[in-house]
Amino acid sequence: MKVTGLILFILLGGLLFYGALDFPGWGDPASPASSRVSVYYIEQSMAQTSVPNMVTAVLADYRGYDTMFETIVIFTAGIGCLFLLRSFKPVAPESRLYRHIPTGITLRIEKGGKLPRDSDIFEQIDSVWVPHDLVIRTTCRLVIPFIQLFAFYVIAHGHHSPGGGFQGGVILGASMVLFAIGFDLRSAIQQMGEKFLAFLSALGVFIYAGIGGLSLFFKANYLDYSTLAPVLGTDPVSARSHGILIVEIGVGMAVMAVMIMLYYTLSSAGKHDEGL
Repeated sequence: MKVTGLILFILLGGLLFYGALDFPGWGDPASPASSRVSVYYIEQSMAQTSVPNMVTAVLADYRGYDTMFETIVIFTAGIGCLFLLRSFKPVAPESRLYRHIPTGITLRIEKGGKLPRDSDIFEQIDSVWVPHDLVIRTTCRLVIPFIQLFAFYVIAHGHHSPGGGFQGGVILGASMVLFAIGFDLRSAIQQMGEKFLAFLSALGVFIYAGIGGLSLFFKANYLDYSTLAPVLGTDPVSARSHGILIVEIGVGMAVMAVMIMLYYTLSSAGKHDEGL
């Protein structure tokens, strides 16, 4: 099996190197991309889309199909990893740890055992629990809102400055990962559960595809945002800018949800009970 894999690797690598020989030279001004496509985008993107960021105009408008399927790939990969790595069969541990909230003393309860009568003041903790650090928790409380605010700015302002749905979604996901690390996995899951994240990831893809479907409803090409002008109450050029913003929001939702779901699954070995 290893020999077969090595042969396939060499053949595939050889094909890639052979195909790379036909690429134009690095920075060649006479290449097709430099002589035709890029010139058109540079000259026409602002006038046609009212979007100063040409990269966003290309990705979310001129190449809207490509970006939509990139979002679908992210969603599919996230769901695929979830089904492959997620352990849906609950496995009861041999014992559980509980922390007495006023004193901080831990108590181990063997499988089948019961908590004392005053169980309301006991908190279930992870088997690898360490005392919570006041500095880390306080820092997270102060930093996370600003991280999330910046993420929303990156998504909302991505068609005017560097940013967009992919970048903003990653920053939003990172804020929840920081919350899970600074506090614990259970607290993070209480804020954003697995079902809610799965719904958000699907909703993000639906928003992107739905904008294209709405364009078809107005008898225009798929993902032609200019036809949304009557709905958005603006001119066709500005409607393309607003359409880009809407799909960027969908992309951000999908990316954020998939990133958080992957962290939940990987950090807990698929069990979603105890994390890092």
